[in-house]
Formats: sequence, structure tokens, C-alpha cells
Amino acid sequence: MSQAAPAAAAGMGPRVSIRYCTQCHWLLRAGWMAQELLSTFGTELGEVALVPGTGGVFEIVCDGQIIWERKRDGGFPDAAKLKQLVRDVIAPERDLGHSDRKSKSE
Repeated sequence: MSQAAPAAAAGMGPRVSIRYCTQCHWLLRAGWMAQELLSTFGTELGEVALVPGTGGVFEIVCDGQIIWERKRDGGFPDAAKLKQLVRDVIAPERDLGHSDRKSKSE
């Protein structure tokens, strides 16, 4: 059973997990990203979890789908990009306002 399945079964919204490297001291970055997601999506999300790891890992999973992986995607997403990636999974029709406008003008 996927990590998202228990949340869906309980009638909660999607689950986002942020796995970060404790050796690299990326807890603050992970916490900040979790805060950004909770501020933007509020009760649309069932849970945002911080998951400690090692070995340079920084991975963001939304509803069982890897949406960002530091080594694969080249570093860390900025807040606007992260919000777009989560939105694309949980509510593709949602307008993110200034976060969307910034990326369209680039």
C-alpha cells in the first residue's frame, strides 16, 4: 500500500513528504518548504511530513509520486516551482496567482 493510501482511506487530503539529509543539515530548508506548502494549500493537503535521511538525499513526494529529487533535478526547487509541482498533482486546474505569472514570463 502506498503512503498516500492511508490518508485517502481516512478521507484526508494528499500527503506530501520531504525527505532530507541530516548530515547535510537540510532540516531548515525542508521545514521552510513544508511551511510554504501549508501556507499555500492549507486544508487541501492532508499531511506534510519531514522525513530524516542521509547520504545527500532531498526528495519531495506528493501523493506517492516523486515530484523533486535533488540529484536528478539539479539542486533544490524554489518555492514557486515547488508549489507548481504540488498543484499539478493535487489540483491541476488551480491558479497559483503570482507564482504562475512569474514562471510564464520567464
